Amino acid sequence: MPSARFSMRRGQAGKILSCGLLALLLGGCGSQSEREVVTLWHQMRPADRAILESRVEVFVDKQRNLGNHLEVRVLYKENEELRSGMEMAVLVNSGPDIIYGPSDPLGVYNEIGALANMSDWFPPEDLADFDERTLAYRPTDESNPESEEESKQELIFVGDRFGNHLALVYNKKILKEPPRTAQEFAALGPQKYPDGTEVPYVAAWNYTEPFFVIPFLTGHGAWVFAEDETTPTLDTPEFIDGLQFVADLKSKQHFLPRSSDYNAANELFLAGKAAMIINGDWSWQQYINAEGIDAAVTTLPVVEGNSPMASMVSPKGYSLSIAAVKRNETQPTHLENVMALVRFLTDEGTQRKFLKEQLIVPSRMSLRDEPILRTDETLRASVQAANTGRLMPTQIEMRAVWDAMRPPYQSLMAGNISAEEAAAEMQRAAEDKIATLSTVAEPDAFAPVVPVIGLVALVGLLFWQRRALVDFWQDLGRNRIAYCFALPSLLGIFVVVLFPLVFNVALSFSNMSLKNFNEWDIVGLHNYVSLFVGENAENFWMIFFKTIFWTAINVFFHVTLGVLLAVVVNGPVCGKSIYRLLLIIPWAVPAYITALTWRGMFDFEFGVVNQLVEAINAYLPTMLHLPLLDWLNTPNPAFAACIIANVWLGFPFMMVIALGGLQGIPQELYEAARIDRANRWQQFWSITVPMLKPVMLPAITLGAIWTFNNLNVVWLVSNRGEPADQTHILVSYVYRAAFNLYQYGYGAALSMVIFLILLVFSMLFLQRTNATEGVT
Repeated sequence: MPSARFSMRRGQAGKILSCGLLALLLGGCGSQSEREVVTLWHQMRPADRAILESRVEVFVDKQRNLGNHLEVRVLYKENEELRSGMEMAVLVNSGPDIIYGPSDPLGVYNEIGALANMSDWFPPEDLADFDERTLAYRPTDESNPESEEESKQELIFVGDRFGNHLALVYNKKILKEPPRTAQEFAALGPQKYPDGTEVPYVAAWNYTEPFFVIPFLTGHGAWVFAEDETTPTLDTPEFIDGLQFVADLKSKQHFLPRSSDYNAANELFLAGKAAMIINGDWSWQQYINAEGIDAAVTTLPVVEGNSPMASMVSPKGYSLSIAAVKRNETQPTHLENVMALVRFLTDEGTQRKFLKEQLIVPSRMSLRDEPILRTDETLRASVQAANTGRLMPTQIEMRAVWDAMRPPYQSLMAGNISAEEAAAEMQRAAEDKIATLSTVAEPDAFAPVVPVIGLVALVGLLFWQRRALVDFWQDLGRNRIAYCFALPSLLGIFVVVLFPLVFNVALSFSNMSLKNFNEWDIVGLHNYVSLFVGENAENFWMIFFKTIFWTAINVFFHVTLGVLLAVVVNGPVCGKSIYRLLLIIPWAVPAYITALTWRGMFDFEFGVVNQLVEAINAYLPTMLHLPLLDWLNTPNPAFAACIIANVWLGFPFMMVIALGGLQGIPQELYEAARIDRANRWQQFWSITVPMLKPVMLPAITLGAIWTFNNLNVVWLVSNRGEPADQTHILVSYVYRAAFNLYQYGYGAALSMVIFLILLVFSMLFLQRTNATEGVT
């Protein structure tokens, strides 16, 4: 009887604990506060965030005085983080209530159904006060709007400012007056300070990104789209003239640095080594407040006989998320509170504060008469640049155009192709990418079989593990408390590992893309066929073999250097603790910091690598001089730079693993070997290597997987695959396929191929090397 009572009590305890854990889990999903929560995702600069947060506090206080207790959560998101976050939020019917950012992603948000209509919350007399370029609408019936007026019924964007427009910033210590025409701009020769000190460069800007070449194109009468705003026009005489003008500034006039990304151009101007810089409104205050230079902002020059050099202008503002509308179904006042916040953040008071404290051009016309807009030189230039600029297209085709322009533009600036060749390649690539964006794959003959195969695989897995399932069910009845404690971990594994894996497998057989984001279908083997033998096969196989080389060479040096250093540090070395600490630093420092540091070191003109070569050459005869490599703008050296940076990051891990293995080897073995007159090399191969094998082989397997999937180094050192997308490995290729052109099905198929490659490699490598066997 006692044992029966104990069994009953244990069962009751298990039930009580199970109910308690379930209540805790469900309780965690409930509301944490009686106050209603409004969530805002934004992309404001640090200085702007302080104003935003202060205005939100004022809004919350006003609502509290009215008896409305609100909590506003303001979360900063980077560009890509915000876009991908919105895509994921739409899939799970969640997300923020309000989105703040530039207008250019509106096409993507609208395509996936992320935006709601705000028209009912802004009366016509209020909208009339906004610059019409800062408002964005969508037609109520996009396929057949009855009239232009009726097509503007759904307001999806209310801007509070202009932004992202470019201007010319010049150092008045070097240039008393800025050039007014493009011809004057190009004719500027070497500049000097008043004391005669030469300025290394006339100008600098980020000429690796096509956004900064747009003013030169518009100045020559070119634009990226035809009148329909969807057909690319990148191979016109005007477009070629604009490209040629910029290329000549570097190759003929030697106007620009040999290499110049955003950070390099920024530092050159701040250091007084460039007389001018072309940059956006987000940077002007930094230049004006910088010590050592006397910066002024002016409009871009005019191309004589053609249009002004107009940059793309992108208003910034607020959009209402569809998630807020769905929350309103259960919280009847939620939408009213959300839109009250939007109206408050776009009213005159908030815009006036941004205008006076951050010199931001307001969107409300009633503020355009503020005296500061006439008295402040920077604001005058900003208003003029915004007025002469052209609105950046918001449709999804713009993303394809940017992707198409970048590689040929970089090749042109590197001197590898002509302007005519660059324009032709841009046009061809843009048409192909736009076709990819707009094409939705149809189901093939294999599509109906995919669910059947999935079901058979599930049944087969259950049958294969039938005994384990029976044992689990029996054990569950005996150890309920233990399983209750393990339940959160099991749920975590399911949510984080199993469900994403199964969902990714399903996506790999689908046609999911931006065009059918919420209504995708299983289409069979289309993505895999395209990957291996279709239109993308050439790129895939080239990048696949490059990835194999990348992995092999990196792991070889990781292991070789790691074991060598471990043997040295493990020996009779004075100060070995200090050496261990120093050698582990590359692994301890965050990878992105190390990657960006190596990128700076490989810069052609300013990097320490080429400076070291020049220092060595000073002691060598001319015939033995080492060449100076343009590491980051030449494909093979750029890939080599990525390998060097990754070797630096990876060898400390192998060193630590090997060091731990070495300290576990009995010293008696080495003593016996020395008695047998074995030299150090024989001791290493006969004792050290066999004894390290059980430790190093799993580490090598893990290192190979990490290296194969190492996106950070390639992405940061090569600046997203530069030059001209020649430094990609498979994982970065997946990123571009899935997120740049929104081909989620294709990206899922590619990720499954990577998973299978690594799975097969790991199993075969561990099996062939007997890595799991112990040392006897």
